[in-house]
Amino acid sequence: MKNVLCSWSGGKDCCYALLEAKRMGYNPVLLLNMMDVDGKTSRSHGLPVEMLKRQATAMNMELMAIPTLRENYEENFINALNKAKVDYNIEGIVYGDIDLWAHREWQERVCNIVGLEPIIPLWERKRTTLAKEIVESGIESVVVACNEAMGASFLGKTYNLDMIQQLIEMNVCSCGEDGEFHSFVVNSPLHQSKVEIPEYSTGLRDGFHFINW
Repeated sequence: MKNVLCSWSGGKDCCYALLEAKRMGYNPVLLLNMMDVDGKTSRSHGLPVEMLKRQATAMNMELMAIPTLRENYEENFINALNKAKVDYNIEGIVYGDIDLWAHREWQERVCNIVGLEPIIPLWERKRTTLAKEIVESGIESVVVACNEAMGASFLGKTYNLDMIQQLIEMNVCSCGEDGEFHSFVVNSPLHQSKVEIPEYSTGLRDGFHFINW
């Protein structure tokens, strides 16, 4: 059974990809998140490192949180993968991407450099069908960021079948694959305990509504 890490944003797609990878026979042991240069907030979803640590603990997994500038993101990502190969005997990396070719090309190139297997279980699944599968798999997540078209009222709401239908009616991708919104997983079949959401405020920056923890 191959040990694998997950390129971990904290959201529903990477969680479902990790769950699918486990069903495929891989052994998930590590979550990798690239942080802002101060190491306090994730670059992808704007999540505090403490919340990512709570996820990892709830899933009985290790978290590797790597501070980086945008300019040396790839270099630091590759260095983290090489370290994971040595420290955790990693043989593959799980990604939660669905159908953005630019992302896949980058992922495969990086994996080729490091000598890891790219594992992309959700690739080219129909987005609406996939969204429903994620909810029905038992993954519970909440919206932590969304664009102005969706509006701040979505923040903190549970991603469920009703929300998926609402997003479809709004002509918003129900998976948020094009960056319309981001989620935070609080529970799943991979969790041993639920992550409790602390009190939060909300804010608007760069055209996106965010939860501030």
